[in-house]
Amino acid sequence: MSEATRRSLRTLVQTAVALAIALPALVDASDVTESLPWAAGAVTAAAVLSRIMALDSVQRLLPRPLRTGVDDGRELAALLRAERRRG
Repeated sequence: MSEATRRSLRTLVQTAVALAIALPALVDASDVTESLPWAAGAVTAAAVLSRIMALDSVQRLLPRPLRTGVDDGRELAALLRAERRRG
């Protein structure tokens, strides 16, 4: 999976969670001014989730396709094993 696809999936997950938090209030609101704080809350929730998902400890908990830039040691261990077998 390419890095761009991985980032797109992560953004989709973060936005979906943020919208799920704000959606009930947005549906109930009939006036734009009443729903504006909830929209701001959704954007804030997406930003917070984005920062949380960038933490190394959270990266290790995510499924492999959603991880970005974190080496949990498996790739390095596999390379070292392959090198030992060759030499």
